[in-house]
Amino acid sequence: MSAPQDPIRRPFGPLADLVPVVGQGTWLMGDSRNRGGEVAALRAGIAAGATHIDTAELYGNAEDLVGEAIKGMRREDLFIVSKVLPSNASHKGTIRACETALRRIGTSYLDVYLLHWRGSYPLEETMGALEALVEQGKIRALGVSNFNVADLEEAESVLTKHPIACNQVLYHLEERHIDGALIDHCAKRNIAVVGYSPFGHGSFPRGAGGQALAAVAGRHGATPRQVALAFLARKPPLFAIPKASSVAHAQENAKALTLRLTAADLKELDAAFPANPGEDDELPML
Repeated sequence: MSAPQDPIRRPFGPLADLVPVVGQGTWLMGDSRNRGGEVAALRAGIAAGATHIDTAELYGNAEDLVGEAIKGMRREDLFIVSKVLPSNASHKGTIRACETALRRIGTSYLDVYLLHWRGSYPLEETMGALEALVEQGKIRALGVSNFNVADLEEAESVLTKHPIACNQVLYHLEERHIDGALIDHCAKRNIAVVGYSPFGHGSFPRGAGGQALAAVAGRHGATPRQVALAFLARKPPLFAIPKASSVAHAQENAKALTLRLTAADLKELDAAFPANPGEDDELPML
């Protein structure tokens, strides 16, 4: 029997932290009758090494859920990210939303705080507020979500001191729009690319794609979902944040942290799920 592999971690943008490449998302969590199960799932994922926790103001009670899940844990062992709604992303609104997130999560700081997507407020105003939050020690780094290359370049142009740490975007096997210009730009600019909804929506891939996933999974003693996550986080600067609402699902996802795909695996999956880069101004999102 081979020795257990260490979880795959890599630097997150300009931060020196080695962050697990597979974390935990919380979209649509915190408002169900399964709250206890969701708390247990987050805790199980953390115990299994998925200590990168993503939440957002948009997600209803998810910030409170995260706070409940991490209660009693060492804060420095966790990497917590949240996001401000564009409708609240004025200078004062961004500060206020972050302070609310801190209270709800029960922490004195966030590792990264993001603008969820572009809205009506000027980027200069929102980015200025995010930089102020870094200066105040309320966040360690700032980021964005659903930004294409042009958006990133504009955001970078209005920053005065602190760089963009990450860009969170839609990314799954059947939606590889970002493979190309966006990933290349972020890699060159040392911006982490965090893929949300890594299993897509609806049914998991079947047919030829499902067969390729099953074949790779069989060679590694893994599950198709673990293979999908490993592929989506296969190289810098990629990370993935799947959601899990049960302990078993959280533990399954976390096992992708130790799955190292071969060049042959990557070639097979790339052929089964070809990249579909489109016009950069048409970046898909939910």
